[in-house]
Amino acid sequence: MVFPDKINTFNTRSESRFKEKGSLFIGKTFPIQSSDEAESILAEIRKKYFDATHNCYAYILISQDNFKYSDDGEPNGTAGIRILNAINHFQLSNVLLVSTRYFGGTKLGVGSLGKAYYNSAFTAIENTKMVSLNNYSEIMIEFTYEMTSHVHHFINYFHAKNIQNIFDEAPKIKCLIKPSEFQKLSDELLLISKGLIKIIPLYENVYI
Repeated sequence: MVFPDKINTFNTRSESRFKEKGSLFIGKTFPIQSSDEAESILAEIRKKYFDATHNCYAYILISQDNFKYSDDGEPNGTAGIRILNAINHFQLSNVLLVSTRYFGGTKLGVGSLGKAYYNSAFTAIENTKMVSLNNYSEIMIEFTYEMTSHVHHFINYFHAKNIQNIFDEAPKIKCLIKPSEFQKLSDELLLISKGLIKIIPLYENVYI
């Protein structure tokens, strides 16, 4: 699977509320990193809104193939997929959106119901601060003290982030580098040190 260079997501939670023919719709947004985290939040929502008529949701992770949605008892195609459509409208990843409905006594009909869930999700997203995150790989660089200035020169040249200096028997630097720059950085460091510098990949697809 190929991970994108950049994703749009949330860094905060938000809420929206509106009524449609007596029914109350509560839209909530959540930044997530995994399906387990999404399911844990959903369990909290169901506990908090135990008396709601429906707790419908959709979430999508970095891979566009890694998504899930639920109508939670509403007519098929009126809730979960509409919430997912709102998420996709903003081209978001790593987000969960829940729309809780308290039935107001008047049936909305399939068209109006689908529109209500879409509006609930859309408004909640508009109320949330959206951010763009870039894809990085975390690496460890092991070198001798004589190579210190060269290492710092090249990690700055290739715009490394979150630079951490680790002083052990030999100096080390842990940092984040864009995947497209990893091989270039490695080649430069190995060339300048005649193969003595070690570049150790730690984690891939770290979004910041």
